[in-house]
Amino acid sequence: MSDLDLVIRARRAVLGDSGTPGDSGTPGRGGSGEVAVTVGVKDGYVVAVEPYSSPGDSGLPPDVVDLGEDVVLLPGLVDTHVHVNDPGRAEWEGFASATRAAAAGGITTLVDMPLNSLPPTVDVAALAAKREAARGRIHVDVGLWGGAIPGNLPDLRPLHDEGVFGFKSFLLHSGVDEFPPLDPEGLEAAMRTLRDFDGLLIVHAEDAAVIERAPDPHGRHYPGFLASRPPEAEDAAIAMVIELARKTGARVHILHLASADALALLAAARAEGLAVTAETCPHYLSFVAEEIADGATQFKCCPPIRGAANRERLWQGLADGIIDCVVSDHSPCTPELKRFDSGDFGEAWGGIAGLQVAFPAVWTGARQRGFSLADVVSWMATRPAELAGLTGKGRIAPGCSADFCVVAPDEAFVVDAATLAHRNPVSAYDARPLAGVVRSTWLRGERITGDRPRGRLLERKGT
Repeated sequence: MSDLDLVIRARRAVLGDSGTPGDSGTPGRGGSGEVAVTVGVKDGYVVAVEPYSSPGDSGLPPDVVDLGEDVVLLPGLVDTHVHVNDPGRAEWEGFASATRAAAAGGITTLVDMPLNSLPPTVDVAALAAKREAARGRIHVDVGLWGGAIPGNLPDLRPLHDEGVFGFKSFLLHSGVDEFPPLDPEGLEAAMRTLRDFDGLLIVHAEDAAVIERAPDPHGRHYPGFLASRPPEAEDAAIAMVIELARKTGARVHILHLASADALALLAAARAEGLAVTAETCPHYLSFVAEEIADGATQFKCCPPIRGAANRERLWQGLADGIIDCVVSDHSPCTPELKRFDSGDFGEAWGGIAGLQVAFPAVWTGARQRGFSLADVVSWMATRPAELAGLTGKGRIAPGCSADFCVVAPDEAFVVDAATLAHRNPVSAYDARPLAGVVRSTWLRGERITGDRPRGRLLERKGT
């Protein structure tokens, strides 16, 4: 290893689903999945993962990074559900602030959603505008989703050829008029189009008709907002998406699952062999409807945060492998749009700002329920990378990008939204005690400091 650019000696490491040198234990409940390793890096890539060598071992360069027993070396996390909003609404969040926040939270790769920016990423010209806004300003690697909206079927293949990672669609109003929803016929047409080139459709699955029949959201009381987005809306939409996946043979991914009632549908689709995957988010695993105070619109998101029993069933869905991954759905806005003046849930923007604290939020809940860091790495690094086709991300293995985060899993802190790197100091996690401090984040073998943007724009086939 003497000719390497970087050597990291870690007494504790989680490598991801990549195999481990020596005896790694059993990941998940009942095993830590931790190993002691020495990792060698050359030209930004991992070239060696070997059993741990002590500081006195020969053949190593003198400037190795030697990690203590209080920290764990993890692969850089991968967040495939981030709303950066740049260009067009960069006052909500921009590429510079979002990627600094990601790095501070151990995330080395994110994939940006096509809406809330202006223009939305629904054609090649808009994709070029998005890339231009990001170029030279990103501190982590960034990929881009495209969008599937009414009238842009001819744009899907060109966007795919230009390297987007898949296509997002809504089945009801998205919250912004420039990104309209697909009706069932339009959704089927998009799925048939994507099937022809093995494109991935990612779906905000809430049924517009069910929500139309529900009470209108208004007022300061969270139960009123919760009633306006019932779990039946998710269940009906997911059932329709599964049926169309069966009919068309397309690959589909269910975004931000909040209704645990839909787990049985997803399990049956998986057992049938359909190409259907699903994600949930840290806020659905952390918060419960019963504890949301009147006027606390920082907790508003769509689908909504549901009850405590529902939350525990989502954790069980992760344990059972029905839910594939956990991603932030970071959807920030300016403080004014949260309507703290009125506290009206009907008027406030729906979205949780949680990019920087996604890992500690999930780890805090996971460790309380007997999960290991290996489970969290699977949910927040390996599987999101697999979803997006980023074969060189989410694992520590020879040939992978040398992206790491170093965490102190037993160190606790209290979130202060004003100190987060997000553009605006609004977060549902404010004042929440969490475990798991990210000590450092590394991109292609160099520590991210936030003073020099070194992130790359990724395309679907690149890593």
